[in-house]
Amino acid sequence: MTQDFDIIVIGAGIAGASVAAHLADTHRVAICEMEDRPGYHTTGRSAAAYEPNYGPPAILALTRASRPHFAEHGLLTPRETMFFMPEGQEQAFESLMAVQQGMSEISPTAAKEKYPLLKDGYAKRVVYEPGTADIDVDLLHQAYLKLFRQRGGELRTDHAVTGLEKTAQGWTVRSKGEPLRARIIVDAAGAWGDVVAEMAGRRRIGLQPKRRSMAVVPGPEGTDIMHWPLVGDVGETWYCKPQSGKLLISPADADPVDPHDAFADDMVLAEGIARFEEAIDLPVTRVERTWGGLRSFAPDGSPVVGYDAQEDGFFWLIGQGGYGIQSSPALSRLAAALVRGEAPPADIMDEGLVLEQISPKRFG
Repeated sequence: MTQDFDIIVIGAGIAGASVAAHLADTHRVAICEMEDRPGYHTTGRSAAAYEPNYGPPAILALTRASRPHFAEHGLLTPRETMFFMPEGQEQAFESLMAVQQGMSEISPTAAKEKYPLLKDGYAKRVVYEPGTADIDVDLLHQAYLKLFRQRGGELRTDHAVTGLEKTAQGWTVRSKGEPLRARIIVDAAGAWGDVVAEMAGRRRIGLQPKRRSMAVVPGPEGTDIMHWPLVGDVGETWYCKPQSGKLLISPADADPVDPHDAFADDMVLAEGIARFEEAIDLPVTRVERTWGGLRSFAPDGSPVVGYDAQEDGFFWLIGQGGYGIQSSPALSRLAAALVRGEAPPADIMDEGLVLEQISPKRFG
């Protein structure tokens, strides 16, 4: 295999795999992935929901611009969403309604018709979203990796990057085996994004990985739960959705951690399950399994996408937070265009995206 490329993408999660698939259509591209399989830390541990009203403004635009791709490739299974406002979450309710598109308020009585186990008196107000869906994350991720390989891209797993050196010809990437060389580096390293940037002589932007814990519990015996909506509170202290005949419950935790192989925090999970039981008339008597994943945020919560201010071929693609799956089709097309020096896709910009909101140059 060649050691010389036009572009080397660091990280084979959804961000790296999707942008690499687009770039491989016009360039010689390699992906360096530290694990023995792509998407190990985050992509493979997603609750997999398409929520077009979830996230900061840049994410909202990218998510809405991604829907045609999901629909065209059959990656969405419709699932309604309801967010409950218990007492004390009035401000969160108003903030959500101020930026939403396509949501509406329904009565607690109407909400109970859709979710019979909702406890009387818990929800003072209810937000209903009919346009949400489950995402087939594995199919999405594998389709990008397949397209990448079909276009001649080289995926190198178990290739943790140990050094980056800028030369007159471009970049030298040190990992296992012989060094790799490329004119352009794309930092799509997820929680390790600042670590990779520091190797390249960049100042850290303050990327913060945050843990998200999940519990799998059985649904009510003899009940088909797969048509149930995704439900949670507007204050984001818990949510629950059906998946594979079970219920996924999360405390919606976002605890700052160092980059690592995340695992669920049992105490935090117990608190989230208790909040679920305050709202839903379904005692959790057994947890079948748990897991944790990492979601990484820039200091202002928006992604970091674009060439570094040093203008030496280092491209940032990190900080997607908890929105990386649902925004990936549009974000990858946008990032590939920016890497090539092309104009941003018009359909994405038409959704109201402001490039300055995601540019790495906003950090000085």
